[in-house]
Amino acid sequence: MASSTSGRVSRVPITKLRLDNANPRLVGQRGGDSEEAIIAQLYRTAELDELLESISTNGYLDIEPLVVTGNDDGTLVVLEGNRRLATLRLLSEPALAESIRHQEHVEIQVPDAAAVASTLTHVSVYKVDSRNAARTFIGFKHINGPAKWNAYAKAKFAADWHKSGIVLTKIARAIGDRHDTIKRMVFAIYVLEQAEFQVSDVAAPKFNFSHLYTALARSQYMNFLNIKASWTMYDPKPNPVPPDHLAKLQDVLLWIYGSRSEDIRPVVRVQNPDIKRLGEVLASREATHILRIDANLESAYAATEPVDARFKSSLFNARDNIRNVAGTLRAYDGRDESLVNVAQDINETADAVHLKMRRKFQQRGSI
Repeated sequence: MASSTSGRVSRVPITKLRLDNANPRLVGQRGGDSEEAIIAQLYRTAELDELLESISTNGYLDIEPLVVTGNDDGTLVVLEGNRRLATLRLLSEPALAESIRHQEHVEIQVPDAAAVASTLTHVSVYKVDSRNAARTFIGFKHINGPAKWNAYAKAKFAADWHKSGIVLTKIARAIGDRHDTIKRMVFAIYVLEQAEFQVSDVAAPKFNFSHLYTALARSQYMNFLNIKASWTMYDPKPNPVPPDHLAKLQDVLLWIYGSRSEDIRPVVRVQNPDIKRLGEVLASREATHILRIDANLESAYAATEPVDARFKSSLFNARDNIRNVAGTLRAYDGRDESLVNVAQDINETADAVHLKMRRKFQQRGSI
């Protein structure tokens, strides 16, 4: 398609279209750059099965043009509409699904589309001169429009746009999102890129990007990583963590996300309260040391409490627990002697604690 057709809608055969391996839906996901790998990942994450069923039943409704840009070889890269193109390819190329099953180990189920085959061969496209020319439309549609991306895809899209020289205030206005939110998300992307972090390696069931950009806004994490708090006053820049703190950054990412390849489980299970607690652990050398040793957030967090606070908490918890035991004592049928021995141990320990506390109280009173 000649450059003079840029900015116009035209119909082209789908054989002339190529999937976009820089699609934000695919960034950081498993797979490669082949067409099969891209379609496999879209099938895993973008609910292609529903689209396959709809188009195979009703035919392709060519209402909204795909947004494309030209390749040097004369083909067109689809910047907006990759789900639709992947679906059309699967429905019109019977051998493609089998190739994906063999190469990508994804069991794609493709319904019969013979009745609507005539609607699958050509689509309307709107050609733009460059990826930048399509960003405002694509960003708004997927960040606040009807086909929303997840937080990581949004952030990666905004970060790539920011690297092209566009200030974040303009990006935020163009895509209809809050400037401070976009800033925190782009900053987190730069941190991940500096760490050469692989999203596909996270040990948690899914990658919760919000854990990171929420954490990086907390002073404890910034202090631990030696990130200057003044970054919040300006647009973020790549490589925000000082080189001598990159090992600490790797620790933080392992604690938040774990590592499938290293068989390390994350210590953060839910954002609230675990991100806050991990931050308080990072502010304490003793607690951080404990976390490094046993990878247990609860025990490390306990070390952040003053000893007197831990003592009072433990004492009140012990009282509440023994009262619960007394309230359910009727459940004991008198058969298990080991439980009697446990009760005896509790009684002796409680007597010893009480005696020591009483002596300290009396000694203080005599001063």
